[in-house]
Amino acid sequence: MNTLSGLLLFGMPGPLELIVILLIVLLVVGPKRLPELMRSIGKSIQSFKKGMKEGDDENASGHTPENDNKPYSG
Repeated sequence: MNTLSGLLLFGMPGPLELIVILLIVLLVVGPKRLPELMRSIGKSIQSFKKGMKEGDDENASGHTPENDNKPYSG
């Protein structure tokens, strides 16, 4: 069985599995650092979405990173 069919067979974790995962994370990280960890993850996701949006905007305007270092030939 390959990985993809294994994921499709089991599907998304249910509420009980999510609670167990949260408890394990709480035990590993500790209750004092959990808010800091979640805040850091949230900022990372926000930064990733912002970067994806900026990349889409650059692609729509025709800007390519290869042209950044080339001298102007106009």
